[in-house]
Amino acid sequence: DYNFPKYNPNPEDHEMLVSMGKAVIEHGADICVGFDGDGDRCGVVDDKGEEIFADKIGLLLARDLSKLHKNATFVVDVKSTGLYKTDPVLKENGVTVDYFKTGHSYIKRRTTELNALAGFEKSGHMFFRKPYGYGYDDALVAAAAVLQMLDRNPGRSLSDLKSELGDAWTSLTMSPHCDDEKKYAIVDQVVADYSALGKSGGEILGRKIVDVNAINGARVTLDDGSWVLVRASSNKPELVVVVESMQGEDDMRALFRNEVKPRLAKFDAVGSYNQEI
Repeated sequence: DYNFPKYNPNPEDHEMLVSMGKAVIEHGADICVGFDGDGDRCGVVDDKGEEIFADKIGLLLARDLSKLHKNATFVVDVKSTGLYKTDPVLKENGVTVDYFKTGHSYIKRRTTELNALAGFEKSGHMFFRKPYGYGYDDALVAAAAVLQMLDRNPGRSLSDLKSELGDAWTSLTMSPHCDDEKKYAIVDQVVADYSALGKSGGEILGRKIVDVNAINGARVTLDDGSWVLVRASSNKPELVVVVESMQGEDDMRALFRNEVKPRLAKFDAVGSYNQEI
């Protein structure tokens, strides 16, 4: 009910996702959708009771919608999976994917600016434009879009659709302390260092740097599609670190432990992490 007696209504929160998964198993449901308190973010759990994070739900929707709208553009935030760039269905359908600043207001604006079909943020904000919506982050519209996707794929469960995605191992969001007055200068230096490394033909764990996206910190993509992200938190005295490997969980940990963590440790102003992998 509106008092939210069980837990904070947050589709990124582990407790909520676990509860949704239990409900799926208990009722033999095909899907569970969960909204946040003001109804602008949507979380999804599949028929096996397993959560599918919003960036992967966005990828499933992009794959499905691009079959109906060839050469469509989709906007995603820089914390989202790199599978958008490597997915064969998106490539076949001529999709353009734009990685933009994290923050629902940024993704909303960018989706409109590029006349994109939809925009997806890893936090669960989803912006659908005509013919599916009016460009707002409405959780009911997002849930309806997921149900329509299932309707267009009769005989295939949500877990079936998820199993067709490429493999990617994505870290937790890790946040080392960094004072507000210092964090942006540190990120600027990290961007400059990675850009210089890429231009010189340098490597990270034996892989070439193929792109340094500096729209919101440094998102550094490697030649196998793996990536690391370092950005400044917009509302806390912290940095934000995410890594994703296309090779495996051990490599994901190595990208953090052997690359990002020692690089940030060079800065005295970077403190302890809220969590690590």
